[in-house]
Amino acid sequence: MDNLNTTLKINEIFYSIQGESTYAGLPCVFIRLTGCNLRCTYCDTEYAFYDGDINNIEEILSKIGEFPCNLVEITGGEPLMQPNCIPLIKTLLDADYAVLLETSGSIDLANVPEGVVKIVDFKCPSSGMEKKNLWSIITNINPEDEIKFVIGHREDFDWAVEKIQLYGLDSRCEVLMSPVHESVGYETLSKWILDSGLSIRFQIQLHKHIWSPESRGV
Repeated sequence: MDNLNTTLKINEIFYSIQGESTYAGLPCVFIRLTGCNLRCTYCDTEYAFYDGDINNIEEILSKIGEFPCNLVEITGGEPLMQPNCIPLIKTLLDADYAVLLETSGSIDLANVPEGVVKIVDFKCPSSGMEKKNLWSIITNINPEDEIKFVIGHREDFDWAVEKIQLYGLDSRCEVLMSPVHESVGYETLSKWILDSGLSIRFQIQLHKHIWSPESRGV
């Protein structure tokens, strides 16, 4: 593979505190790829749909190497829309980075390299993208991966619980739930989780409490 000729459209690269997942609170370098195949009702990164600059993998490595951090998250948009996301992941792993991949539940995971932690964001009904979920990818989810549900209302929660039980998701890997920002109260979602009796990890979007919810590059 020639990294000089392997290019991706990059929306932004930045260094921040990881806001979600079991890695929340850790310093992390984010590589946000341009493009998304979904249009969720609550999307907070619409600026990543089209805007970005072409970079080859060597340029990306150079940029992330400016930060004193070994944890990297590839996100979007939907990063797997760009075929060269896979060579990027392989290069990062070969360079001894710990790599997280934030992906929707709508794109096949079979070609994602071993060693990356996949954070799979299956879409609940309030997203408007429920029908885009590709449940067959569950076979490519490993114990070190994580499954996330973003909850907009009680119907979302009940729907997610049904899917967790139907597919045995909580026995496959860590299952996370977070509320749509300012739509479901933290106490409310916490109570739903406690009442369910399921092994679900409650999370918030930590970065939206450190910085303004509208801030970019954080």
